[in-house]
Amino acid sequence: MSGADLLCMGEPMLEFNQSRKDAQGRPLYLEGHGGDTSNAAIAAARAGASAGYITAIGQDTPGDSFMALWASEGVDTGTVERRGDAPTGIYFVTHGEAGHQFTFYRRDSAASRMTPESVPEDAIRRARILHLSGISQAISTSACDACFRAIEIARDAGVIISYDTNLRRALWPLPRARAIMHAALGMADIALPSEEDAVALTGLTEPDAIADFYLKLAPLVVLKLGRRGVMVATSERRVILPGRQVEAVDATGAGDTFAGNFLARRLLGDTAEEAAGYANAAAALATTGYGAVAPMPGQEAVRAFMNQAG
Repeated sequence: MSGADLLCMGEPMLEFNQSRKDAQGRPLYLEGHGGDTSNAAIAAARAGASAGYITAIGQDTPGDSFMALWASEGVDTGTVERRGDAPTGIYFVTHGEAGHQFTFYRRDSAASRMTPESVPEDAIRRARILHLSGISQAISTSACDACFRAIEIARDAGVIISYDTNLRRALWPLPRARAIMHAALGMADIALPSEEDAVALTGLTEPDAIADFYLKLAPLVVLKLGRRGVMVATSERRVILPGRQVEAVDATGAGDTFAGNFLARRLLGDTAEEAAGYANAAAALATTGYGAVAPMPGQEAVRAFMNQAG
């Protein structure tokens, strides 16, 4: 059973990320690991936090690969269920002028079969932060209900709840996504929407208007603005921290890197603005390599980059 301070919940997926083309112009893919909340747990562990993961994976080679990954990263797997009746999901990432695009193969995956009854209540009650996302709830009706059950347990135990929208239109209709996400955010303590998601979910386009909307649901709003940085907003104060300039090659997992580092720094005692500044730098560094996990920086790299950038 996990004793992690930060528990993330959702679906891990084996990743095949287009990196370059061969001499004949055919795309080549790097095998890696993805899944937004798994990425966040790994990012938090690299930032020095005690992190664990709530999920279900198959009794298959991709599942074995994830167990080895989490062990190497120091992510607690006491709340990971192995299933012999369902596979671990996979996805492909391709890159073009419009940015990175995803193709998922996750139907009837092990994680999609999570239920409210499978939620590890004792581990959640011992945690300090529970982190979920829209994807955690989009993968199936039972997984959605499991996430709401986890949120209820956390609220009852006084555990901080963090929620990243991570809207994936291919997974569910926008009206359902909007209703489910905003219901969950209404029970959360930290809202972590991206600007792109927020525009789709609210119809608002100005960061201040978006912050006003989400502050009616959660007391702390951390609005990710991409290359422009991040807005940190409460009812008393809001500030925009500018983005960090890097030679970006792949933005896959950058938002997850931000979330994991932000939550780690909050656990380690930073203010919301300090944590957002650190997470901003970590997310920028994560775009300088291919894949979701491999380019995630550790503490020394982030501090060096922050000192260099001033």
